[in-house]
Amino acid sequence: MIESVKHGIPSAIKGTGDVVQAAVDTVTNTLNTTVEDFGKTGILVLGAAAHVAKAVIHGATDVGAHLGQAAKGTVIGVLRASKHTGAEAIDTIRHTTYALIHGTSEVGGELGHAAAGAVEGAIAIAKEMGMSAEEAAAAAAHGALQAADKLGSTALDTVGIAMRETICGVKVVLRTPFDNA
Repeated sequence: MIESVKHGIPSAIKGTGDVVQAAVDTVTNTLNTTVEDFGKTGILVLGAAAHVAKAVIHGATDVGAHLGQAAKGTVIGVLRASKHTGAEAIDTIRHTTYALIHGTSEVGGELGHAAAGAVEGAIAIAKEMGMSAEEAAAAAAHGALQAADKLGSTALDTVGIAMRETICGVKVVLRTPFDNA
């Protein structure tokens, strides 16, 4: 599954020229197949989503695609495939964003772009998942900051700066322990 996503993303991006849509389609199709094959337990979906998120980042890097756009499409695709709503969707956004930041770090990509892209994706999918844009943005920001915190102070500073911006018209409200990040 991971290799298929990692190798499929570059051709999907080249085929459409749209990084966000290529990520949405690839992630949604991959996770839908995974869920059909193995069942829809929350842990399985989150684990698969994390692996797919990292694979999207690796694949997008291979073709020089903007990692913020890849992250945005990944969050949208994961949420559409999981069909999670409410509190489950919040956890899924946080977990997926965490994986996106780690994947971005693995390829030496711009963490601020990936974090902002994940927030954009969460905002874009929020209404469809039964939550406010602010709630979704906060969940993505928290996941990004948790991952950055594990990566070190430079990563935390970079992501913290990106999360202080208004994204897609939504002011990201950081929650403790990251409200002073």
